[in-house]
Amino acid sequence: MSILVVGSVGFDSITTPSGRVENVLGGAATYFALAASYFSEVRVVAVVGEDFTAQHESVFHKRGVDIRGIEHAAGKTFRWGGQYLDSLNEAKTNFTELNVFEKFAPRIPADYKDSNFLFLANIDPTLQSAVRLELSQVRLTGGDTMNFWIERTKQELEETLKLIDVLLINDSETKMLAIESSLPRAARKVLAKGPQALVIKHGEYGATIFFRDGAFGVGRHPFRAPALPIEEVKDPTGAGDSFAGGFMGYIASQPELNREVVKRALFYGGVMGSFAVEQFGTERLQGLSREEIDGRFEIFRELTHLA
Repeated sequence: MSILVVGSVGFDSITTPSGRVENVLGGAATYFALAASYFSEVRVVAVVGEDFTAQHESVFHKRGVDIRGIEHAAGKTFRWGGQYLDSLNEAKTNFTELNVFEKFAPRIPADYKDSNFLFLANIDPTLQSAVRLELSQVRLTGGDTMNFWIERTKQELEETLKLIDVLLINDSETKMLAIESSLPRAARKVLAKGPQALVIKHGEYGATIFFRDGAFGVGRHPFRAPALPIEEVKDPTGAGDSFAGGFMGYIASQPELNREVVKRALFYGGVMGSFAVEQFGTERLQGLSREEIDGRFEIFRELTHLA
């Protein structure tokens, strides 16, 4: 099964207590694609500038990721700089340079129109809706958003949520979107806006999935997956996007789509997120083995008695 991800590919400059790196390959679509590539065929739609070289492309090629949908435009690639010196749970942004990403208008290649799954990474909800409507036959659509879009494009985001099957956001974004301080009540309000399921990422505390009545099977009870304790977190950047890649990638690798598959995907999301934070940028995601991934999943299974 194939997954199409639409989002950002860029360069990050990151400072953490473990050190500093400059202009490393990053972006939501990059982290997602590399994480998902261990489970399924992945295709990327994004835009990069003239400073995006064959060396950067090789990172995707080595993982078998199809990047024919990455547009090359005149100018510089999207850049972000941040630091985690005060807290590893929240980045302090030093700078954001949109560059060619400012006028990003996703163009879906004809060969991508048969994609089975779609993930709409953190971009303008109007663009998310346009892509989703163009790929109306996908089996399942996952999506992400952030406080910027919740605050500034609430109406457009509300329309996008009607087109998304699984929304993946964090605690504060859930409460902001629902205008509700109680997380369980906020989750129900978000689900009422359209998604069949809501995955709330709790960072170092794992993730919880809430279902609409009847979604992916019977029942509506939420399910919680813990996070693995990591001895040294070098760089939290991209952990959430890597989580989404593992989550969607595992779902795409399964012949059936039901509640048990979605619950198990939550653990594979946690596995990929836990690997991502062990090195700066996407370095750890570039050289994993499936044996490492399954081995870490087994630790999850033993901790939680997951069948």
